[in-house]
Amino acid sequence: MNLPATLKYTKEHEWIRVEGDVAYIGITDHAQKELGDIVYVDIDTLDKEVAESEVFGTVEAVKTVSDLFSPISGTVLEINEKLDGSPELVNSDPYGDGWMIKMSIGDPAQLESLLTAEAYGELVGA
Repeated sequence: MNLPATLKYTKEHEWIRVEGDVAYIGITDHAQKELGDIVYVDIDTLDKEVAESEVFGTVEAVKTVSDLFSPISGTVLEINEKLDGSPELVNSDPYGDGWMIKMSIGDPAQLESLLTAEAYGELVGA
């Protein structure tokens, strides 16, 4: 399983990559494998404040729909437009082109409570 050590993770299977004062967020390699083929990503929180653990969108796979939970509080600055026409990017490149949102970091202290790659790997039995 692919678990980049440079990212932080949540128990709900989201990852977060901090670049300066913004964060990129998506779902983990483990999550996309569990969901199967992703056919649609629905995110309607652009320019909205999202609280830590609040739902910022959904991801739809062939067999199920799952909520996407924000790892931190902040404002959604950008939604990955590539996912509109190519939701399968979440399956093929979950940590790269399959990112879902870019958001501001409302409270940097919240980053401290996220899981390391090692801790997340233990959680999912990697």
